[in-house]
Amino acid sequence: MTDRPLVVYSDYVCPFCYLGRVALERYEDDRGSSVELEWRPFDLRGHKRTPDGEIRTDVEDGKDDDYYEQAEANVRKLQERYGAEMAQTLRRDVDSWPTQQASLYVRETAPETWREFDEALFDALWRDGRDIGDLDVIADVADDVGLDADAVRSAATDDGEWDDRLRAAFDDAREFGVSGVPTWIYGDHAARGAVPPEHLERLIEGADASA
Repeated sequence: MTDRPLVVYSDYVCPFCYLGRVALERYEDDRGSSVELEWRPFDLRGHKRTPDGEIRTDVEDGKDDDYYEQAEANVRKLQERYGAEMAQTLRRDVDSWPTQQASLYVRETAPETWREFDEALFDALWRDGRDIGDLDVIADVADDVGLDADAVRSAATDDGEWDDRLRAAFDDAREFGVSGVPTWIYGDHAARGAVPPEHLERLIEGADASA
């Protein structure tokens, strides 16, 4: 097994990103060890943002009621397949910008705790139904995993360094050609969506076998 990481582009407000993490946990359970996960931020609702960061609700994105009904059906199908706990199938009122900014801060300043924080954020939204765009919720999650809640809260609202770094990460994702999440990359191979554990196995172990 090589030392390369499994890269994932994701956004906390995407239910398929949550289900993809559940599938990854299933794969790790089957193989008996964890993989090195390298998270890269993606702004799922970036096309609706104004220059000051606010999300406009009047932007036409081609997603009508039929689209959301189909999306919910797909979420429920994968939820059942993976045995995932979910309080909801879609959540359209949560802005993940402060959440991702907090996660970026933790990734860079406390990398040994980042994945636990990342998973706890996903769980808070999708398993517990909490608004992870709320600063109090972000701080609570940080405190629960042993981080300095005040420092994480401050980073989530910082309009200087951490805001600039998150914007740059979103730009990098677009320039790289990521158009949907989750997007998984391992070496020269890639997959998109909440792919099942056996697909992740082929992605990782197949690439390692040919390396």
